[in-house]
Amino acid sequence: MSEEKKHTEKAEAVKTPQNGDKPIPSPQNVYGNEEFQISGKTLVPADVYLKAGVHIGTKFKSGDMSRYIYKQRRDGLKVMDIATFDEHLRIAANFIAQFAPERVAIVSRKLYGQKPVQEFAESIGARAFVARFVPGTFTNPEGKEFVEPQLVIANDPGADAQAISEATVMKRPVIAFCNTDSSLKNIDLAIPMNNKGRKSLALAYWILTREVLLLLNKIKSPAEFTKKVEDFEYVLKEGASESDEGEEGGRKKSYGRDRERTERRGFRRREY
Repeated sequence: MSEEKKHTEKAEAVKTPQNGDKPIPSPQNVYGNEEFQISGKTLVPADVYLKAGVHIGTKFKSGDMSRYIYKQRRDGLKVMDIATFDEHLRIAANFIAQFAPERVAIVSRKLYGQKPVQEFAESIGARAFVARFVPGTFTNPEGKEFVEPQLVIANDPGADAQAISEATVMKRPVIAFCNTDSSLKNIDLAIPMNNKGRKSLALAYWILTREVLLLLNKIKSPAEFTKKVEDFEYVLKEGASESDEGEEGGRKKSYGRDRERTERRGFRRREY
């Protein structure tokens, strides 16, 4: 069976939590067979999506994500479909609203996802886990950080693999923001988007927060949501560039540290 077919079947399955609560609905079926109809109007104007770059992927694609890729640009970057992103964001909001906010855990190890994740969690009352995810957080009752979420949201399937793995062990559904090179293994609902950009992540989480609050009746209209997209955006340190603090910058710094450690070990060996 192909990975794509496995993912489709998993997304349509109904999961039941360990604690005996009523069955958790599938992320794909939250609206119900009759209620779920995506109109031509998006949650924000299409040009806002384009300006934030939510549709810009990487130069690589996984087999899982090929269905979400609209085209490839001349520079090799894959482009995702905005309508699909908008639709999956709606589904995610409706699914999240089915849970008590305090039982929702949202995770981001990557720097650009940490600010929007914290804002989202603070706004709806969820639990945020940023930077390093401590192994056993969802599975080890003896751990200091132990929590039992009913729903886990991951900012990046690769960076947040530990949290996703533990959610799977505990049979909890997982929503993830996925780029063109992401794996959909153990992901129940993928939100296909640029999960590497500051502005794209800020916009996505801002919209998701607003929609969840509306569904929870915490606000009566979009106008009551007073937070701005900029409130969800990671702010670069003074004098820093995207490459300094972003994913690529992190790789360069990591490479530099690894090389320095290797050289020190080599020097010590030569002394003997």
